[in-house]
Amino acid sequence: MPHAQRTIVIARPPAEVYAFFADAENDKSWRPGVALIRREGPLAVGTRYTQRIAGPGGRQVAADVEITELDPDTRVAFRGVAGPVRPEGDYSFVPAEGGTAVTFTLDAELTGVKKLLMAKPVQKSMDAEMANLDKAKALLESGG
Repeated sequence: MPHAQRTIVIARPPAEVYAFFADAENDKSWRPGVALIRREGPLAVGTRYTQRIAGPGGRQVAADVEITELDPDTRVAFRGVAGPVRPEGDYSFVPAEGGTAVTFTLDAELTGVKKLLMAKPVQKSMDAEMANLDKAKALLESGG
């Protein structure tokens, strides 16, 4: 099963970091593969986001997500509800020396043919998402 996890420290208070990651509409500012993301309704457990990500050959792929948990300043969890791969993920936030430690985790259960054909590309994509945390850190620390 593809799995990725990374922790970084962002030099901003937990409430600010939580608010940024809790609203996935901010993802487009730090995840370059996101072509479109739009929240459907107020931010709450059960809220869905329409998301399109860059796919093979320049076409956009549906990758809609749903919020499964919102614990203010502590945790945000989500799951994929559309698209060929439907990962589960979460962000956790812990006060740390100089700011907030953010841990981002992604898991994708693949079975059958998807497991054979997509495990390596999915892992590569998940690893890239972890690397993109550096962009979120730079954006938040610059006040953007």
